[in-house]
Amino acid sequence: AMAVATESGLIAPVIHDADRLGLFELNHFAKDLAERAKNGQLSPQELEGGTFTITNLGMYGIEAFSPIINLPQSAILGVGAVVDKATVIEGEVRIRPRMTLSLSFDHRAMDGADAAEYLRYVKTVLETPMMMLA
Repeated sequence: AMAVATESGLIAPVIHDADRLGLFELNHFAKDLAERAKNGQLSPQELEGGTFTITNLGMYGIEAFSPIINLPQSAILGVGAVVDKATVIEGEVRIRPRMTLSLSFDHRAMDGADAAEYLRYVKTVLETPMMMLA
């Protein structure tokens, strides 16, 4: 699912079988669902069956936050704003874009080590964008 702010409040439409879609298909579905969510045109089926939500407050300039799980889902990934920060690279301080990801998850569904592995994978993919096209 993905969190979408509407005039009536937050809604989380579901991209079903997202794990089987490519990046361009995900982008298409996400834009379509967000637009229809804002216009109140979602079917009940598009709000059911989610297991994981992504929410982005970075677009509002929020650098970090603690997202709350949408029950009965098992986790939610919060995406913060990309900001330039001083970073040490090969012993030198350089300015680089940085982003905070916050994962809230239900410990009844997964343990912290699995959640950490997932975040490490997301970090790797974001730092190597060509992986998203494979």
